[in-house]
Amino acid sequence: MKYYILTLAFTIFLGSSACEKEIKRLPTSNVKKEVHFAGTWVTNVASDALNSRANIIQTVATCKASGVNNIFVVVWNQGRTLYPSDIMQNTFGVRIMERFAGRDPLQEMIEEAHKENIKVHAWFEYGFAASNNQNGGLIIQTKPNWAARDFSGNLLKKNGFEWMNAFLPEVQDFMTSLILEVVNKYDVDGVQGDDRLPALPSEGGYDTYTVNLYKAQHNGANPPADSKNAAWLNWRSDLLTEYWGRVYQQVKARKPNVMVTNAPSVHPFAKNEYLQDWPAWLDKGYTDMVLPQVYRYDFAAYRATLAQQLTYLKPQFKTKFYPGILMQNADYNPSEQFVIQMINENRASGITGESFWFFEGIKKFPSYFETYNKGK
Repeated sequence: MKYYILTLAFTIFLGSSACEKEIKRLPTSNVKKEVHFAGTWVTNVASDALNSRANIIQTVATCKASGVNNIFVVVWNQGRTLYPSDIMQNTFGVRIMERFAGRDPLQEMIEEAHKENIKVHAWFEYGFAASNNQNGGLIIQTKPNWAARDFSGNLLKKNGFEWMNAFLPEVQDFMTSLILEVVNKYDVDGVQGDDRLPALPSEGGYDTYTVNLYKAQHNGANPPADSKNAAWLNWRSDLLTEYWGRVYQQVKARKPNVMVTNAPSVHPFAKNEYLQDWPAWLDKGYTDMVLPQVYRYDFAAYRATLAQQLTYLKPQFKTKFYPGILMQNADYNPSEQFVIQMINENRASGITGESFWFFEGIKKFPSYFETYNKGK
């Protein structure tokens, strides 16, 4: 009755036609279309997506048609940048990965993706890994004191990757300088580290600098010989957490709207094997989004791993959590049914988006991605 009286009075005051227009407008004036997160990684390996500007235009078009609104484009791989870098030129004499000389794939991607309202994140894929099966590559050959060391004093290697010492201030400063170079020079929407940033294989930390730092904080005691010792794991992972906190703060100081995101391994594997304590990054406010690599080859394993990850996630951080889904690895692609099952499981778990590893896999499922993330 109150509503009727108020409406009648409003009609008399404005006139019936004006009131009808107002009443018709009100229901839709505050309606906002919900935008879901959908990402994919664009690589320079096993893909020609970055080989030319024409290919980048096609990559963006495919993402647009597939409902993907965030592109994580590689900018750091095998000790090379995929953009012209003054820092790399001055430090190592190589301005850009040789095959991209004369171009700027990052700038091209930003220009083309932004035309389609797709966000672009600079993805520092290799992080603190210097090279892959190159005995340290250009970085360690040029700066041998940057090498990470295992308990035997050898160059730290794991799964084919050779590592810089992620605890050494000079190495940290170098990595930070690359990230800030991109933030300062480019209109990126975000920067991202993955399972190698911030990270170090837990077999590392036995170099002279890190051992002396540990001894200074532990009454002269040497680090445990057991690289998986819990206190030793915590001490080293805390160092990397605080490093990433400094990166986060420096990025935000320059451009507050640039997102700082991470795509680590799943927890607790990430911490036990690579000193990545991403629940702590969320707790401390050192990341805007976590995309753990929930890469599994059957639905039961995916469901179990996702459920496990959610046990480490505080409810207030659920809007910052988007799983990575495996779409392609060498010759492997999941079935379309499996893709649908994984995405449906995300939604059933209250997760509103995901990111796909990697871009080439999306092209294998055109019929599904015609409707994905488009409200159809």
